[in-house]
Parts: sequence; C-alpha cells; structure tokens
Amino acid sequence: MKNRGKSINLYLMDGDASGRIKCTLANWTGVAYKIPRTDLDKCKEREDLKQSGVYFLFGTSDETGKNIVYIGQAGARKNGEGILNRLYEHKRNPEKDYWTEAIVFTTSNNSFGPTEISYLENRFCNLALSVNRYEVKNGNDPTPGNITEEKESEMEEFIDYAKIIIRTLGHKLFEPIHQLDTEKTEETTLAPSQVKLLYLERTIKDIGKVKARGCQTSDGFVVMKGSQISTKDADSIPKTVKEKREKANITGGILQEDILLSSPSYAASFVIGQSCNGLTSWKTKVGQTLKALEAADI
Repeated sequence: MKNRGKSINLYLMDGDASGRIKCTLANWTGVAYKIPRTDLDKCKEREDLKQSGVYFLFGTSDETGKNIVYIGQAGARKNGEGILNRLYEHKRNPEKDYWTEAIVFTTSNNSFGPTEISYLENRFCNLALSVNRYEVKNGNDPTPGNITEEKESEMEEFIDYAKIIIRTLGHKLFEPIHQLDTEKTEETTLAPSQVKLLYLERTIKDIGKVKARGCQTSDGFVVMKGSQISTKDADSIPKTVKEKREKANITGGILQEDILLSSPSYAASFVIGQSCNGLTSWKTKVGQTLKALEAADI
C-alpha cells in the first residue's frame, strides 16, 4: 500500500522551538505534548493534561551515553490531575532524575479509560524493546489488560499516529535501525541505487576468515546480526569503534544484534578489528564496491 502524506500541526506554545510543543494530526482525536522537564510548571492550567493518557520520559545515560526512555500510563484521578500529576511525581523521584523531557498523549474528547491506557503502555514498551534503540527503564512488563478486538483495532491506529508524532518530535524510538527486503536486496539484477545489502569478507591472521553483512541507512551504517566479528583488536582501531566492540553482544565471534555505526569505514573496522576503508571493503553480492555504487548514483 502506498504511503500517503500526513498533515501535522506543531504549535510552539512558548514561541520557542526548544520549549513546549503541542502536536495534532489531521483527522485524529489524539493530542500530544512535548514538555521540557524545566517547563512542567507552565502546564498547571492545561485541562487536557489532567486527563488519562500515556507518557514517555526521555533522557540520556551518564554511564553509557545511550538514550533512555521510561513509558508510563496515567489515569484521571479524583483531583483531576492525571498525566500532569504523574509527571510531577516522576520529577520528585530521585531514581528518575535522568529525564529531560516528556512526550505525553491524550485525546481531545477525553476518551481514554483504564483498558485503553494499559493496552497502549504495554504495546509501546514492547515496541521500544523490540527496536532496541533506547534503553527502556520500565522495571516490569506492563499488562495489556482485556481488550475487545474492535478496541484493539482502534488502539493500533492510535499507535500508528503516535509513532509518527514521536519521530516528528525528534525521537527514533520505534524506528528499526534498518529495514531490508532481503528477497529483493539479494538479487543481483538491481540498479545501483536499489542495492542496499552489502558484504565484507576478510582473512585475518590467527583468526581466519570473517564474513559480515551490512547496509547504509539515514543514520549511518549497520552491521547486521549474524555477522562474523574478529576477536582481535589492532592498535590502530579508532577508540569509538573499540568501545562499540567491547559493549556489543558477540558470542563465539558471532554478532547477536544489529549495530549502528557512523560510517562504512567504522563499520568495517568494527568487523575486522583494524582501521580500513569502508567504501572499498563493503561490496555487493556481485563484487561491486560501495564506492562504485555511490559514484553510479551521482
């Protein structure tokens, strides 16, 4: 099915792109807010933030530098302080001092009940975990609750819109680091601009042959799960690549997860443990280098 354009309305509530933002989407009852932690007090009079909804707390780990998210739900309470009250509770909690901004979702018609917000919290958590771009700080797997198939379909549509909003507001929380159609990308008859799956093979002294698969994305270059990785590091390897190799999930020389690096050369160095030119090391199945592919696209 063809992807169609979307009309998104971003309202800079403080006249500043770094301040609070209200976000709505054409033909959608959802309402989203991006709220910097420091601007929470400015939201006290927002009636729709006293409703039920789901929220995301975003930050960065001081230890690893990795993006962090906590995903929660807030039911409307007798005091009328649903989402906003929960955000204040998290702001006072010293164990959640990592978050710097929140993105919250509610509805223009205040239609969320306990079933809806439980289902959304569960789905958002599992989606974020499966993509593995952010460290998800939820301690327990939220319960999805009991939901009818009609309501489930409605909530899945809400999730589709929410994913667009979150990406628009600057977070790739739900975007896989690569999306390859392996049946198409492994064909050798594709035009250069269509070929995305690339291979690297290298024989390394005392290690033997390593073979890896990867692809270029808008974020950088991905070394794909299942690739063979050299277990030896040369002194010439860049520091950031060495750190990636140390932290990556590698068992028996086999990469157990997709790894995103900033360039083809860093990706190649990650695989072989030595500095090298990624433009000439990564090749298509028929042996065309990445450098040749890029030249053909110009």
